[in-house]
Amino acid sequence: MAVLEIRDLFVTVETDGGTTPILNGVNLTIRSGETHAIMGPNGSGKSTLASTIAGHPKYDVTGGSITLDGEDVLAMSVDERARAGLFLAMQYPVEIPGVTVTNFLRTAKTAIDGEAPAIRTWAKEVSGGMKNLRMDPKFAQRNVNEGFSGGEKKRHEILQLELLKPQIAILDETDSGLDVDALKVVSEGVNRAKENTGLGVLLITHYTRILRYIKPEFVHVMVEGKIAEEGGAELAERLENEGYAAYLPADAPLEA
Repeated sequence: MAVLEIRDLFVTVETDGGTTPILNGVNLTIRSGETHAIMGPNGSGKSTLASTIAGHPKYDVTGGSITLDGEDVLAMSVDERARAGLFLAMQYPVEIPGVTVTNFLRTAKTAIDGEAPAIRTWAKEVSGGMKNLRMDPKFAQRNVNEGFSGGEKKRHEILQLELLKPQIAILDETDSGLDVDALKVVSEGVNRAKENTGLGVLLITHYTRILRYIKPEFVHVMVEGKIAEEGGAELAERLENEGYAAYLPADAPLEA
């Protein structure tokens, strides 16, 4: 069983106005087979948490720890974190000109496993994964995310998730920009990965619509860079009905 532990995490970022604190003592534990949802208003630190776990150099950890099975994640490079079993599905997947989806996926799989997968078996896995996610087979020969729609980019992220088989997946607003059909297909892919591998999931979202398909056992409300409340799926329903006003000062901007 994999365990990702975040303890008393403080993170800052440099802006034009100087050093700005973003995370202010986050505590969170995600285990294999668990699905955690983090919800909260814009600017509360949700995406910063995802990027910090993945190792984005923009963010400076000023206190606390992140460990995976007791190993210091903060001491690992970005690629070492991926090989250790961490996976980030980005809110805005980037384009990689000149690199086909096929080459990208096989290179990533080789880096994680330490050896290249057998071509015939791998081609069958990729083909099956694309079919499950209702991706046109022609996408395998296209450059990564170039000219992809928002939904196509997100389905490609979940294809990576299913093929690379990480231990813990951080999904940063994977539901953004998806229509109803794409949302269902993407959610089914996440559920399939969890069922097949015992994946632990940290799902960052503003809305409950994806939680109708990916059922969280734990819901955390993040406000002003820390966890303000925790509960089960019923907490997400309450947030859908009441919003985040109860966690903010009466005169605070709604996007604060």
